[in-house]
Amino acid sequence: MSSVAVLTQESFAEHRSGLKDVEITGRVPEDEAYIPTYLEAFPPLPDKGTPGEKTGEPAGAWSKIRPIKASVITQVFHVPLEERRYKDNSQFGEGEEAKVCLDIMQKTGAHIELSLAKDQGLSIMVTGKLDSVMKARKEIVAQLQTQASATVLIPKEHHRFVIGKNGEKLQELELKTATKIAIPRSDDPNANIRITGTKDGIEKARHEIQLISAEQDKRAVERLSFEKAFHPFIAGAYNQLVQEVSQETGARISIPPPSVPKDEIVITGEKEAVATAIARIRAIYEDKKRKTTTISVEVKKSQHKYIVGPKGNTLQEILENTGVSVEMPPLDSASETIILRGEPDKLGPALTQVYAKAKSVIVVEVIAPAWLHRFIIGKKGQNISRITQQLPKVHIEFTDGEECISLEGPTEEVEQAQAQLQEIIKDLMARMDYAEINIDHRFHRHLIGKNGANINRIKEQYKVSVRIPQDSEHCGLVRIEGDPQGVQLARKELMDMAQRMENERTKDLIIEHKFHRTIIGQKGEKIKEVRDKFPEVIIIFPDQQQKSDIVQLRGPKNEVEKCAKFLQKLIAESQKEQLLCGQTIREETNTKIDLPTENSNSEMIVITGKKSSCEAARDRILAIQNELANLKEAEVSIPAKLHNSLIGSKGSLVRSVMEECGGVHIHFPAEGSGLDKVTIRGPAEEVERARRQLLQLAEEKQVNNFSVELQAKPEYHKFLIGKGGANIRRVRDRTGARIIFPSPDEPEQEHITIMGKEEAVWLAQKELETLIQNLDDVIEDSMVVDPRHHRHFVCRRGQVLRELAEEYGGVAVSFPRTGTQSDNITLKGPRECVDAAKKRIQEIVQDLESQVNVEVLIPQRYHRAVMGPKGCKIQQITREHEVLIKFPDRDECAENGDTDLIPRKCDIIIVTGQAEKCELARAALLALVPVTIDVEVSYDLHRYIIGQKGAGIRKMMEDYEVNIWVPQPEQQSDIIKITGQVANVERAKQGLLERVKELQAEQEDRALRSYKVTLSVDPKYHPKIIGRKGAVISQIRKDYDVNVQFPDKGEEQQDVIVISGYERNANEARAAIVQLVAALQDMVSEDIRLDRRVHARIIGARGKAIRKLMEEFKVDIRFPQPGSEDPSKVTVTGLPENVDNATDHLLNLEEEYMLSVTETETMASYMKPPSKTMGTGGNDEDNKALAKGFVVRDAPWNAQGNKAPDMSSAEEFPTFGSGIAPKQTSAWGPKKC
Repeated sequence: MSSVAVLTQESFAEHRSGLKDVEITGRVPEDEAYIPTYLEAFPPLPDKGTPGEKTGEPAGAWSKIRPIKASVITQVFHVPLEERRYKDNSQFGEGEEAKVCLDIMQKTGAHIELSLAKDQGLSIMVTGKLDSVMKARKEIVAQLQTQASATVLIPKEHHRFVIGKNGEKLQELELKTATKIAIPRSDDPNANIRITGTKDGIEKARHEIQLISAEQDKRAVERLSFEKAFHPFIAGAYNQLVQEVSQETGARISIPPPSVPKDEIVITGEKEAVATAIARIRAIYEDKKRKTTTISVEVKKSQHKYIVGPKGNTLQEILENTGVSVEMPPLDSASETIILRGEPDKLGPALTQVYAKAKSVIVVEVIAPAWLHRFIIGKKGQNISRITQQLPKVHIEFTDGEECISLEGPTEEVEQAQAQLQEIIKDLMARMDYAEINIDHRFHRHLIGKNGANINRIKEQYKVSVRIPQDSEHCGLVRIEGDPQGVQLARKELMDMAQRMENERTKDLIIEHKFHRTIIGQKGEKIKEVRDKFPEVIIIFPDQQQKSDIVQLRGPKNEVEKCAKFLQKLIAESQKEQLLCGQTIREETNTKIDLPTENSNSEMIVITGKKSSCEAARDRILAIQNELANLKEAEVSIPAKLHNSLIGSKGSLVRSVMEECGGVHIHFPAEGSGLDKVTIRGPAEEVERARRQLLQLAEEKQVNNFSVELQAKPEYHKFLIGKGGANIRRVRDRTGARIIFPSPDEPEQEHITIMGKEEAVWLAQKELETLIQNLDDVIEDSMVVDPRHHRHFVCRRGQVLRELAEEYGGVAVSFPRTGTQSDNITLKGPRECVDAAKKRIQEIVQDLESQVNVEVLIPQRYHRAVMGPKGCKIQQITREHEVLIKFPDRDECAENGDTDLIPRKCDIIIVTGQAEKCELARAALLALVPVTIDVEVSYDLHRYIIGQKGAGIRKMMEDYEVNIWVPQPEQQSDIIKITGQVANVERAKQGLLERVKELQAEQEDRALRSYKVTLSVDPKYHPKIIGRKGAVISQIRKDYDVNVQFPDKGEEQQDVIVISGYERNANEARAAIVQLVAALQDMVSEDIRLDRRVHARIIGARGKAIRKLMEEFKVDIRFPQPGSEDPSKVTVTGLPENVDNATDHLLNLEEEYMLSVTETETMASYMKPPSKTMGTGGNDEDNKALAKGFVVRDAPWNAQGNKAPDMSSAEEFPTFGSGIAPKQTSAWGPKKC
């Protein structure tokens, strides 16, 4: 099939430059008028010929294209029968050989095909990428072909050449020969290399190794030792001489650098090349040794580096210019002697150059106060960079803490830089000052302020720089630098701030951690009010994780005291509120407790419920009131130096005092504060007791501070302490010593510390040792306990036995096994502990024998409700009343019965315990029996009570702990059933009725809000009433609390607006809209024509400019939409005067912008290339010329009798399936069907 290619001139030039690089004779210079020949445009493919044959035809252009190597290769090799590892021919393709090949294919990714030859040899074809094929071939040879081994001996020094860099040569050799080559280690005296593989592979590997060794045999290594001083002459300036020798001879010459103290020159290469190089080097050495002499000069050590130059370039330069070598002393040497070595007539010029280089750079120091350095450098180095840019060869160095600035560089430039620096210093000294003030480092963070607020304000206000040392430095020196007047003002303000902070007082308030959230309030509202009331006081609460009770107040003394009293008042109110109206009292007594309102002067609390419950709640509240009234806070003065000793190791001593005195809280001031006040808070009696003990301890610490440690097993500690601390208090009262037991988190649990006067400590130690010795005296005793009581001791995983062991020094109590009728139990432990445990067991048995069983009749269907979730209600009753409650087994038939009048076995609950407690438990159980009441609620309100997806009814059931049943919609009943405990049911009923009242009020309100009023407004004003993004109508809806509904597009009455809401609000909204429409009716619209090319500039980025215009002239400006009939039409709407002003302004803008647009387009027309402009701005003739495409000369269709194919002709380019035959043969050859 024929085809025609039409090329543009650019693509043709690119095509020709990419394919053909030879010059074509007879062509004219390339320009627009030149028409290429057909062969130039489409060079023919090369003819088939012998490889490498050169032809003069244009086909040579294609010969430059590199052949592409195939990425996949195939290798075939043969394994003879005698070398096959697996010779079982019975099942070829299914034996071990096939498994091995599959495994190798998976590992390497190559494809392997096996075939069996007539001689039973194995033909293997491996296909894949080169790397994969080589690896697969190696694996196949190793696993399918029998392996032989051989050794080859080459010199030990040649081994490294066989291995190659990083072992690459060895790996390549192994892959190439499919063998395993083992080369001995460098420290192994054996030089034999072992080759393992097939016979062919071994021979190939042996041959390759011997070739490598033979190549190295031809090479030689020689080492020459010459004096170090002559190395520069051998190397030549910039190593030029040694490089010339190396290039001429082909040998590699290695001369050690000047910094390395070696005089050995190593020459490697072919033997002849090495010999020639040695002869040349010896000749140079002998010549220089005979002709050269030396002179020594003294030059300052600081100038040596300028003689050496960067990377020794200056020394090389002197050697090149004069032929003289300059020998410098080592850098770590103090010597200043420099030796010049060379021919006598050249030493003079070399010496001149050395002195010139030494004096080419000078170092000058400029004195300036260290604090002034950063001002000399300037912000971001701008001052100093100005000097370095003018004088780039000058290096300026500032040293921290020193008053000198070092300048280094050429003499003239250094002098200029020195003069500029001195001018800067003089100017800064005249207008800068500094001051240093000493402020305690504890106040530094307060001077800085939160996020640097305070210090940044001072810096900006007084234009100064304030430098405050880091906290880690513990330094109080604050430095202020800047304008003299600003420095003094900043100094005064900082001193005033520091003085205020020194006069500040810090007070620690003890507030229980659970009340912190109450003081802070939701989202910090309450604490914000407190801080606003006391703005000078800083209130700091501890972190949540610390669980600390300390709230810190800091500020002026009087304000801190006022704030502390205010917070204590808040706490008292919070305690009263939380403890009095707590959910615990309400739940436990089933009562309703109403507190007086916050602003009420009444102190009356109203309790509603059963008489007995109300009395119990009243007693609880009065007890809490007495407890709160009994709380006291006291301060005791103890010298600060004794605080650590009173606190004890890890707080052990003060903790023992707090535990002994009924859990009072003792707070010591922060370490280092110097305060003597210790705060004690708790019940009044215990506070006084703790105060006396602290004062006594402090006195003991001042008089005598003696302590010893005892060791006792941790299980003895409780017995030593005694019940309520009775035993240990007895010892303390008799001896006067303090005994401290370790806390549970201390690592040493066996250590008991005794502190006090020496005599008292010894007495207490003696008593405790006696007690411990008695405890160590282990005995075994027995007692009789009725078997029916055994279960009480061993039930609940032996809880009673564990409690006995913990309380009585780890005594072990053993009961007989279940099933035996023995009543004898065994006790083992310290004598006193065993006696005390026996006494306690007898008390428990007496209690058990005095227990009674009380039957409680509750229908079985209520048992689950009585138990509560996971039996929590029953567990609470058993815990409070110390009784056992046993429920009967379930009876399915009885549960389905309809009558509860006949007592049944499955309805009886057994309560076991003391008679009085059983009665209390019985009453509590009966109180849990649910009741059901009916509440009449209008059917219309049911769906609102249920709420969305039942959320409303579910919330009521959770809040009141009842079950609420609402009738099905088809029943249309008004009765709602509430089931639950009596108190909860009553509360739920009240809540339900309150909800009904709310819903009824909402219905009434909804009726009032349903008032509607209509308004007829021309639809053209509707968008204006709605406003941009609904802003205007949204504001009307918000201001008048109404709903404004505009007509939909399909409605008949397009001018009716409906307003709904309260009658008054709807009428006011209607009046507002009428007023708005009246204002709109006064407006006029005017159409003006603005060139569409300036629309974008008038509108501005994201409409910013046009919005500004509309706000300025109080008009609305609308531009045409894309594709509109008149793209230049712009509509301006507003009051007549505003429209005229806006129109004039827009026309002025158009005139201004059009000048710029015209100029831009004119420039663009000149900048565009002809090829780009021909389709748009050119004439018809140019367009026709372009339409012709690309024209070539001497084309086949231009030959006599031929013509170019007509693409529009069905004969030249028939459609598929067409039967029209061609009239004549085309130059493109016969057409194929």
